[in-house]
Amino acid sequence: MCDLLQISRAAYYAWIHRSTRPQREDPRKKLIEAVFLASHRTYGYRRVQISIVQKYGVNINSKAVLRLMNQMGIHSMARKRRFLTKRSDLQNYHCYPNRLNREFVASQPNQKWVTDVTFVPTQQGWAFLSMIKDLHDGFIVAHSLSRQNSLELVLKTMKLAMQKEMVTHGLLLHSDQGFQYTSQSYFALLQEFNITPSMSRRGNCWDNAVMENFFGHLALPPKYVPLSMLVPPAGIGKVGTQPSQAQVVDSPRSCGV
Repeated sequence: MCDLLQISRAAYYAWIHRSTRPQREDPRKKLIEAVFLASHRTYGYRRVQISIVQKYGVNINSKAVLRLMNQMGIHSMARKRRFLTKRSDLQNYHCYPNRLNREFVASQPNQKWVTDVTFVPTQQGWAFLSMIKDLHDGFIVAHSLSRQNSLELVLKTMKLAMQKEMVTHGLLLHSDQGFQYTSQSYFALLQEFNITPSMSRRGNCWDNAVMENFFGHLALPPKYVPLSMLVPPAGIGKVGTQPSQAQVVDSPRSCGV
């Protein structure tokens, strides 16, 4: 027959082998399908091969699993890649130069302010404390507490400061690059009050070292106090001084501004 068809005997036996292969591979395809569906269609050919060997004790090469999966038209459902957007790419993102430049000395009140937000423990749980400090005498111009570290907390602190102090043109307000200070609402409030913004460099806490040092020395009472009474004393935080404890104080600026 091979002479009649003008084919070699090796080609004939190769054809016989290929024609019987589907019947031999049906059980392996069923194993592959069972493992693949059990993984919720997340396994690739390598993990499918490992599972078949471990669960069913059937030795099968990973390349054979890949070939059979391609024939069956099944592939792992890979998680879609998430594309993150940088805040600096947003239209309402505002970043300001470091105008303060670590010059933590002011010749007169309401010339240079620094601000930041920290978290403090209370009897009702964690709270967030926003403060504005004057670099002239270390006076706490305004403060505000909230259960959430929100934009409204920072805006409320700024509005309280502007209500308490007679601010002229040329006030410099320095902050870090928190999301509140890069927002459009914060930018609009700066424009409304005619405040010159300044911002720390990214990942550089030393640019706002005065507020970081103040929060680091802010000692709380031995027992957590109620949220409504946790108010820092006015005027504390001068260079070389440390706040003793949180207390309720509502006193005017000592310098008479």
